[in-house]
Amino acid sequence: MRLWVHEVRLLLRARLTVVVLALLVALTIAALAAGVAEVSRQRAAIAAIPAAQAEDIAAVAAYVDRSKDAGSAAYYSFHPTWDSPAPLAFAAIGMRDVSPYILRVRALGLEAQIYDGDTFNPELALPGRFDFAFVLVFLAPLFVIALFHDMVSGEREAGRWRMLAALPRGGTALTRRRTLLRLALLWLALALPFAVVAAWSGVLLGSILAVTLVIAAYLLFWIGIAALVGRLRWSSVANAATLAAGWLVLVLVVPTLAHVAINRAVPVAQGAEIALAQREQVNHAWDIPREETMRRFYAHHPRWADSPPLGAAFHYKWYLAFHQVGDESVAASVAAYRDGLERRDALARALGWALPSVGVQALLTGLAETDLRAQLAYQDRIRAFHRRLREFYYAYLFHDRPFGADDFRLAPSYEDVTRPKGMAARFVTPAAMLDRRPLAPPSS
Repeated sequence: MRLWVHEVRLLLRARLTVVVLALLVALTIAALAAGVAEVSRQRAAIAAIPAAQAEDIAAVAAYVDRSKDAGSAAYYSFHPTWDSPAPLAFAAIGMRDVSPYILRVRALGLEAQIYDGDTFNPELALPGRFDFAFVLVFLAPLFVIALFHDMVSGEREAGRWRMLAALPRGGTALTRRRTLLRLALLWLALALPFAVVAAWSGVLLGSILAVTLVIAAYLLFWIGIAALVGRLRWSSVANAATLAAGWLVLVLVVPTLAHVAINRAVPVAQGAEIALAQREQVNHAWDIPREETMRRFYAHHPRWADSPPLGAAFHYKWYLAFHQVGDESVAASVAAYRDGLERRDALARALGWALPSVGVQALLTGLAETDLRAQLAYQDRIRAFHRRLREFYYAYLFHDRPFGADDFRLAPSYEDVTRPKGMAARFVTPAAMLDRRPLAPPSS
């Protein structure tokens, strides 16, 4: 025990060590604070949804109640969907920084609504938001290098190594003690602030333990690299330069090249192309006989085939029908797009077994439910809700039932299809997201 106490005293007498540990603690706390602030901002946006939605629907209901037209209700009503952040999202913002977590949809064609402003999957992209995952993956290795590059070479250059190696419990035992001590201090600088914030955020104990184990494993990987370089018996400066070059290659260069290689190996069209193709199909419906559109619609939705035939006047059931036909026309493209993203994600995860920096990012975003899988699951929930929404309005449109202000309360709620999360936020869109356009009839 005295040896350990002595080693702690020696370590803390070194100004560089104290500065390094203090800086790591400060960066960790700052990253956690930034992550908590971002998640709080997202939860606040989601919590603002009910009031804003009620105001928006009240305005639409007042307009629709005069005509009792279900088509107008379907056309003008926006329905919010949201993806509440998981309790651990503060640690790894992941795709929540680049993909929508709130989306307002109408009963019209869905694919164009989902893929408007589509952002490419950044699974292996270069550093993004400053959060705990960023500090661990990109910055923690630099602190390992600062504390370990001269652990043995520094003693050798000072002329003390032979004497230390000759002492009882010196040599290898001394190196082991110093390694474990530095590892423990680095781990505490990262894990202790994280555990405190995670417990305060309601993260389950199992997830907290999993992240702390990931921290330890990642630090051990870089300590192992430092030990291998140290065995080459180079100078401390050479060790530091070699380790810094290794950090640059393993954390930045190789993941970036792998990102490019994966993108080329698995080509994926942009989601905006799907939105464009869907819109072209929708616009084409204005140029063909309406009966052709209805035949295509009834072929896939025979439940509504007993609806009265179209007359000469405009009818919203035809309008919603050709939007649905437009969605179905790009179904193969949507499936191919999703398959491509999932294949890229699988390759990135496989790469994580060889590149710990990529693997740790994947683990953290997976635990935080901020990865590609979580984003695709959100889209699945949107589609399930949109299906119920369409069928709700179809029941009025295809049977020519009047739709009044009271009927808005019968519309399906997105809450009915959301999956439970550890700390679900209260719900939905910020007022800035509401469409305040003057009411006007639909056009191409």
